[in-house]
Amino acid sequence: MYRIRFHGRGGQGMKTASRILGSAFFLADYEVQDAPRYGAERRGAPIFAYVRASRQLINERGIIGQPDLVVVADDSLVSLPAAGVLQGLRQHTVMLINSHDAPEVWKDRLNTAATVLILPAMEDSEDRADLPFVGTACAAAAACLVGVISRDLVLEAIRVELAAHGSQLVERNSNTALRAYDAMVAQAGCVTEGLEISAGNYDKPQWIDLPYEDVDRAAPSVHAAATSTRVKTGLWRTVRPVIDDSLCKRCWWVCSTFCPDAAIKVSAGGRPEIDYDHCKGCLICVAKCPPHAIEAVPEHVAQREEKQGA
Repeated sequence: MYRIRFHGRGGQGMKTASRILGSAFFLADYEVQDAPRYGAERRGAPIFAYVRASRQLINERGIIGQPDLVVVADDSLVSLPAAGVLQGLRQHTVMLINSHDAPEVWKDRLNTAATVLILPAMEDSEDRADLPFVGTACAAAAACLVGVISRDLVLEAIRVELAAHGSQLVERNSNTALRAYDAMVAQAGCVTEGLEISAGNYDKPQWIDLPYEDVDRAAPSVHAAATSTRVKTGLWRTVRPVIDDSLCKRCWWVCSTFCPDAAIKVSAGGRPEIDYDHCKGCLICVAKCPPHAIEAVPEHVAQREEKQGA
């Protein structure tokens, strides 16, 4: 059975990638499962989708814990624990990363026994969540790597899945898919089918052992908060709001009031300050600021400028 996991950000088309690959497997006479898994359903938040394909009836259910192929549409997710990109990697696993860095760089960085391949990076975009057709490229590259899906079946799967979006979009996605497929031809067939999961090779989940309490105490209790005060949701951000002090009129209440995550505080001097640990980059403050003093800056650009200024 082939077990394939796609990792990306909301808006990059990982759900579409899983459906295209699943359809291609189906057209190649495989039994197929494909499904997305969402965390926070918002643009830029980490999500993943998975595909199972087998010549036999598929009895497995749930998240893929031991993938044969991991496809990463956004290399910034690799170092993000919440994204779970590295979960379940084995020696036979192939990891395909959409990145400018070489495979050797990633092998050294991750210190992994898994095979690392690079999907030639899609053209740069101001917003990582808006990379053009990256989902289609990931699906086509994955189809080539498994070695049992032809280019024609990939194109047919794209036509089936994207027909409702019009012929022009189908053609543009098809062109991107063919480039990605051809880029992986040298490694075609390098992904091997994983073993059937059995009691002998199943990884038991790590259960949380909660203390027993009488029902009158346990029922209403909350053992620990797990809100955004403890989770740095700013890691989801692909675009950062940046305040220009020279334009800010210190009207303060507009940006801080409209911020849905209470990530904008007002200092004693009336200056608004953004908590980047929890700002998700929704850019409502950019739209609502009366003097247009808040600029939307791509996150990777802001991080690069921070490093240069440090």
